[in-house]
Amino acid sequence: MRTKLLLGAAILAAGVASTMAQSNVYSLNVVGYYNLPLVANRYYLIANQLNTTNNTIASVLSTGPAGAIFQKYNGGFAPYVFDDVDLVWTPDGNATLNPGEGGYYRSPTATTLTFVGEVLQGSLTNTLLIGNYAVRSSMVPQTGRTTTDLGLPAEGGDIEQVFNNGFTPYVFDDVDLVWTPSEPTNTLGSSFFYRKAPTGTQSKWIRNFTVQ
Repeated sequence: MRTKLLLGAAILAAGVASTMAQSNVYSLNVVGYYNLPLVANRYYLIANQLNTTNNTIASVLSTGPAGAIFQKYNGGFAPYVFDDVDLVWTPDGNATLNPGEGGYYRSPTATTLTFVGEVLQGSLTNTLLIGNYAVRSSMVPQTGRTTTDLGLPAEGGDIEQVFNNGFTPYVFDDVDLVWTPSEPTNTLGSSFFYRKAPTGTQSKWIRNFTVQ
């Protein structure tokens, strides 16, 4: 499915078309950015939604600021702090922060995080956990409804928890097969907690995405 990109930021550059032996191949590499303005001392569930050559915390969140905290969830929270002396992430800036991954971020001062990278295209797969929570986001910088716009394959009993200075839970009703109390909307650069029902079978969130 070809889907229009809903970037809340500008497209910086587009790739070029090339012709390969005996066939016409069009390669479109789109580079973009988005900004996340954050107030001081408040937690946000942020996400990386652009691909870089090195999708690590140190690379994606390279500017800090000093004293910032990032917490990545993998069945429990692993905290990373932007050291105010050496200005590096400790204990390990090499932890991954791939497109479609996210975590809690808190800055001691008001700041704006800027994400720059390539918009992924083609068949994109994000893994969901059956019976357990995972922090996930769209793999492309897009605002939209979880299933209708972003294509997440919800099944009866799935739960999404959207965080905005507190959690709002949404459940995919196992009788009517609709989101209740409504379908959650995910904003640009945000992530969410998602739990596949123990009876679920679709552990792959697959989108076929092309920038138009």
